[in-house]
Amino acid sequence: MTALADISHFLDLVPVLLRVMTPILLAALGVHISQRAGVLNLGIEGMMLSAALAAVLASAASGNPWVGLVGALLTGALLGMLLSLAVHILKADLILSGIAFNMLAAAGTTLVLYMLTGDKGMSGSLSSGTLPSLSLPFVADLPVLGRLLSGHHVLTYVAVLLVPVVAIAMTRTPFGIRLRAVGENPEAAATAGIDVVKMQVAALVLSGLFAGAAGAFLSLGYVSWFSQNMSAGRGFVALAADLMGHGSAWGTLAASLLLGAADAVAISLQGKGFPSELLQALPYLVPIVALVIHARARKKRALHS
Repeated sequence: MTALADISHFLDLVPVLLRVMTPILLAALGVHISQRAGVLNLGIEGMMLSAALAAVLASAASGNPWVGLVGALLTGALLGMLLSLAVHILKADLILSGIAFNMLAAAGTTLVLYMLTGDKGMSGSLSSGTLPSLSLPFVADLPVLGRLLSGHHVLTYVAVLLVPVVAIAMTRTPFGIRLRAVGENPEAAATAGIDVVKMQVAALVLSGLFAGAAGAFLSLGYVSWFSQNMSAGRGFVALAADLMGHGSAWGTLAASLLLGAADAVAISLQGKGFPSELLQALPYLVPIVALVIHARARKKRALHS
């Protein structure tokens, strides 16, 4: 009976893991694309937050959550374009611009929410709806695999399917090869006839699209409303996931699963006698520890090379 109870508990934990992993993975894939182009998107947190609000507003205005998803994607892409404008046209510092985007989004979304609803905390007065979960035909009826593979949010399936798409695009297509060439050596890429600015703009816009999808999941999937600062540092966790992924989309998936597992464990341990402060800190302690281990391993490899 104990073994069956453990299996049942694991099966119950999987949907939680996939739910908390989804926004991290989507954002981390966006970071991965920008990082490979040499323009690390540090504004990913602010893009997620802005897209989450845009998703709710567009969904509430249209009565259709799919329109909300489109609104979130467009918002993310627009913010990626604006970040590129700041860096490439206005010659602003990339890191400072990313930080500024995050600060502006934190304050700006609260202001917009208050102006439209009169509430600074959440969009409870807006009927925004949610994107659906999918029940996979035939798979849903299987005894164990049905609970593992079916019934998850549509954006969870999209996030997982995008991993091989990004991996192939970055390593097997002319676009991905040019993008990586720009990130590794922009001077050599320019000499070879590659438009460096164009490729980096494309990378930031794509990164914004992924951030938009992550934001839409937060407000149209994870919950059905927007709340103040609801991204809650997931963009920074996504930055850690990309770094832990060693420049690989598959590695980014593995890192996102690890970081999502920390969050899922914290959720499952609530109400079981553990200090609430520790459980709230756990999802952020794990990436810090993982990054310290990663940095030490990198330093050792550098010393031995």
